[in-house]
Amino acid sequence: MIKKDVKVIVLKDAQDRPIANLVQIANEFKSRIYFESDGHSVNGKSIMGMMTLGLYPGEPVSVSADGEDEEQAIAAIESYLSGQQSQPY
Repeated sequence: MIKKDVKVIVLKDAQDRPIANLVQIANEFKSRIYFESDGHSVNGKSIMGMMTLGLYPGEPVSVSADGEDEEQAIAAIESYLSGQQSQPY
């Protein structure tokens, strides 16, 4: 299992549906992916769960992945949230 704190940047200037894109990225991986903010943890592959998390630009969020492709999952999610990758994979 890998856990990493990431600062949310992409939601600031995103023109499309950033949460939907984030969920789409998470679903590309076999690993279990969870996001945690303000003591609230949700499944990163659930659009409804992610919408309840309330991520805002400048906020830190903890991302954890557990599975065979956990390193790639964390890297892809961090890249998207930091604004380095604007489109889903």
